[in-house]
Amino acid sequence: MFKPSDLFDLTQTDHAALFEGCEDAWDTLKRLKEYIQIHLKPGLHHRSEGQPFIGSLVFIGEGTVVEHGAMIKGPAIIGRNCQIRHNAYIRENVIVGDNCVVGNASEIKHSMLFNGVVVPHYNYVGDSILGHKAHLGAGVKISNVKLVPGNVYVEKDGVPFDTGLRKFGALIGDEADIGCNAVLNPGTVLGRHSVIYPNINWRGILPDHLIVKNTATQDVVIRRPRST
Repeated sequence: MFKPSDLFDLTQTDHAALFEGCEDAWDTLKRLKEYIQIHLKPGLHHRSEGQPFIGSLVFIGEGTVVEHGAMIKGPAIIGRNCQIRHNAYIRENVIVGDNCVVGNASEIKHSMLFNGVVVPHYNYVGDSILGHKAHLGAGVKISNVKLVPGNVYVEKDGVPFDTGLRKFGALIGDEADIGCNAVLNPGTVLGRHSVIYPNINWRGILPDHLIVKNTATQDVVIRRPRST
């Protein structure tokens, strides 16, 4: 399930050429910087509300709205009809598709978002690819660097496989949904239509159409008045 076509509808991006020749989808991250350098033609066709900061190496498509306080550092390619909301921070080497949302206090770095992705509140997305209509709940963090030295490994055919990447967050398949305050650890791969419940700390591979539920128990008790 690691091929680009296993995870992503490649018709839902203007940048399908980025995936050509990639056996594993994470290999796309190795060529993202160079691809943007070659294909970026800076131009601002958006509408600003207030005073955002937009760097010189940025393209923004028609119909996109960039709100006050957003910072688009670039290099970055941002599509049409997006919402780049207040205090969003888009750093180096980012591709954002059409009809996407990058919301308040959300940070994106060296990543690609397919069309329709929603990253709305207090999110961090580093060294990752988010498929068509993938959605992050408030506070979701995608960790992209291991605590210990060395490259990120992914279990492939039951054997640890070196991705060749020191920084690698997650591959999130089309229409996957991540609940509020979940953490995805380095090397996470989530299949299409998969679901991660809120507050989950997830590592590893999740195939298509599966749900990771939080099994923590909760007690419901009668509220009694305190003695005085």
